[in-house]
Amino acid sequence: MRHLLKVLCFAIILIILTVSFSSSFTRVNLDNIAVVVAIGMDKADNNNLKVCFQFTNPSSISESGAFETSDSVLKTVTAPSISSAINLMNSYLGKELTLAHCKLLVFSEELAKSGIGNSIYTLMNDAQVRPSCNIVISKTSAEYYIDNSEPDLEPLLSKYYELFISSNQFTGYTANATLGKFFDNMICQSCDPYAILGDSENIGLAVFREGVLVGELNATETLAFTCIDNHLKGFLVSVPNPQVENQNIDIYLTPKRNTKIDISFVNGSPYIKIDCRYSGQIYSMTNDSNYLDPDILEQISDACNRYLRSVFTDYLYKISKEYKSDINSLGKTSLKLFPTIEQYEDYGWREHFQDSFFDVNIETNVKSSSLLSDS
Repeated sequence: MRHLLKVLCFAIILIILTVSFSSSFTRVNLDNIAVVVAIGMDKADNNNLKVCFQFTNPSSISESGAFETSDSVLKTVTAPSISSAINLMNSYLGKELTLAHCKLLVFSEELAKSGIGNSIYTLMNDAQVRPSCNIVISKTSAEYYIDNSEPDLEPLLSKYYELFISSNQFTGYTANATLGKFFDNMICQSCDPYAILGDSENIGLAVFREGVLVGELNATETLAFTCIDNHLKGFLVSVPNPQVENQNIDIYLTPKRNTKIDISFVNGSPYIKIDCRYSGQIYSMTNDSNYLDPDILEQISDACNRYLRSVFTDYLYKISKEYKSDINSLGKTSLKLFPTIEQYEDYGWREHFQDSFFDVNIETNVKSSSLLSDS
């Protein structure tokens, strides 16, 4: 009984000590690390990189390790590589950088045009950097982009970087472009990488061929990309009104199923069929609208089909002929046509993608607004 009492007393003392010192251990750890939430890379002289690190202000981290405000600090160093820049910043700050909370990687357009493959490999090789980091190609300098990224509605800076891209699911004007996805597409023989295009707004995509920036897509072209890639839950388009000249109708479209892609070869060139099905609801209304008439709805559906077919076709020929970049990974569909991987590699999809021609089929079923249809 006495022995049991001693063990119980010892256990109670151990618990008290653990609780008493746990907060101090957390504070010691926070005092010795610098939490990076974003990294920006620009070109510098003599083939160096100008690397900026955005840190969460230490005063904004609670003892539990939670981020409480969006306060931040921006520091920049020049180095021959991203790894060297991290070491220099460790020395400069007298703390150890932790990249485990990094949410955003920004490359300037100038740097991306000369290639960012080496930096992508380095970052993927760093165990702290999460593959879920978003990649932005900034039309301004990366440092300027990060310094001017201020969340209006999100108090947590790291959360803002994690969620600002979520609007792509219902607009289609940009896409989820992560470090892991970029790396996978860069080393893939049947696809190419892409990144978010950043300026005053994050709209559009930066198109790469392997690790080199070759062009960009505007909002409408990005919509075609996201539709073909099945990234959308729904999206709004303005199509010409078949009843009124020089007037558009706003229609919200929802995919009925995933895009069907079929590939065959004609004289060695890829012949790619794209088939998309949508249901739509008319958003624009006027006092003389007659959108309950089945004939008018059929005309509007046909107008929507023609508009989307034109947008998708122009987009596909742009990425294949002008950019020579298969960012939709269409080449993966052609794998089944080759008996062996060796034969597929010998064919060389990346070299033949520029010879592709396309057949786009769009079918939409447009209805009036549910409010009027049900009344």
